[in-house]
Amino acid sequence: MKALLISQDSLLFAELASQGAARVPPLNVANSRVSMREALDRPLGEAPGLVLVDATEGAPDDADLLERLARQYPEAQFMLLTSQHQPEFLIRAMRAGVREVLQLPLVHRAFHEAMDRIASAAGVAQLREGKVLAFIACKGGSGATFISTNFGYALATLAEKKVLLIDLHGQFGDAALYVSDQKPAMTLSDVCEQIARIDGPFLDSCLVHVTRGFGVLAAADDPSQAKAAKPEHIDAILRVARQHYDYIVLDVGRQIDAVSLRALDSTDTIYPVLQLALPDIRDARRLLDIFRSLGYPLETIRLIVNRYEKGGRLRLPDLHAALGCEVVHTVPNDYVAVTDSVNQGVPVLELSRASAAARSLADLVELVTARRAPETRGLLDRLFGRGEADY
Repeated sequence: MKALLISQDSLLFAELASQGAARVPPLNVANSRVSMREALDRPLGEAPGLVLVDATEGAPDDADLLERLARQYPEAQFMLLTSQHQPEFLIRAMRAGVREVLQLPLVHRAFHEAMDRIASAAGVAQLREGKVLAFIACKGGSGATFISTNFGYALATLAEKKVLLIDLHGQFGDAALYVSDQKPAMTLSDVCEQIARIDGPFLDSCLVHVTRGFGVLAAADDPSQAKAAKPEHIDAILRVARQHYDYIVLDVGRQIDAVSLRALDSTDTIYPVLQLALPDIRDARRLLDIFRSLGYPLETIRLIVNRYEKGGRLRLPDLHAALGCEVVHTVPNDYVAVTDSVNQGVPVLELSRASAAARSLADLVELVTARRAPETRGLLDRLFGRGEADY
């Protein structure tokens, strides 16, 4: 979609052009005029699909000019940008056909939500509506990276989904090493430094491709490069990723900062990972308190207990009582299979398909994708290469 921006603010033009380029399909802010009068005097040869009007200055005849502009481009969608409260002007703008009004300074999320509505009204199809799943460690060493990376591989392999894993560790991120021996050609920091180029093919070219349907966007090798990632970059990356992948898996690590919070704000489900030990439970309570203070709905937070062993002194009902949050899945303490997988950089499903850890990941895929039992049994049979009598 081509857009015309009417504004005297060159920085606003650059901002909208960058945000437009991050959309799929892209919004091409190709033309600009400094005022509505100039836009009327210098009409475009090809009518734009969208007209963005910066009404910050608030001239007395703006409403008349806007009505004339709407008649000049009757097929275009109109978006009004303003930092002032102008009730009478807004009423006339709506009568002229303006359906979207945004406040300045521009809030990127609000802009893209408005663009989604405009695209839907214009009949522009979305490619995908991928879900974002975040795995976050309640305590260091809880195994969140192993679970997130191997779950991403299982989701792509068993459910035949297109999956992207993003390593959000600000320092010492090593998610790619858990499932591949490839050296990343590009990292999250590299993508953020070239955010104006973000689209589906560019994002795909930056990944470590573990399988045809599973790619990893690695964290930077140098912790100092992590500063290149900004919250608005995460917005742009996730927006493109949602339209090209069925699932986006985030390995958040433990840090709660501006970047990870922006990612968590966009997440459909958060999976805190912990072990049944008092230090983990204490840190899990702190983490859940943070989520509650941020207003995250409790139903979107689902606990996973790693290295679970039945018969321990701490039980799952005790954990539920302590945290007020239900455990939706447990990963067994399958030390040999998991250690071999991590040391070799090979997904546990590929290395030890009949292991308890592999079966647990298959169960988690069933849980997340809400597959029915008969269909899931078929997937497990195909994975393990054996009939029901072999279990």
